[in-house]
Amino acid sequence: MKLSHDEVRQIAELAKLELTEAEIELYTGQLSNILDYFERLQTLDTSHIEPTATVLPLSNVLRPDVAGTPLPPELVVANAPEAIDNQFLVSAVLDEE
Repeated sequence: MKLSHDEVRQIAELAKLELTEAEIELYTGQLSNILDYFERLQTLDTSHIEPTATVLPLSNVLRPDVAGTPLPPELVVANAPEAIDNQFLVSAVLDEE
């Protein structure tokens, strides 16, 4: 599927990217090749393949989610750069109006 330069410009605009003309030329070819490859993949017959989330033989290695005894607040904030009344002191994120 051959993309036009205008289509690549539109994609870049949607992605909030500012591209030079050289980049538009480069990405037009690259994105067209990617879409061509997807078209080839769509022609494959996968009806005999069982759906799977991963092709690797992975198993869940997480520990059980069991409630335990919480740490005392003094110990939790002991290594914090700054703390007040057993609470972490952090810089403001939002401006106050």
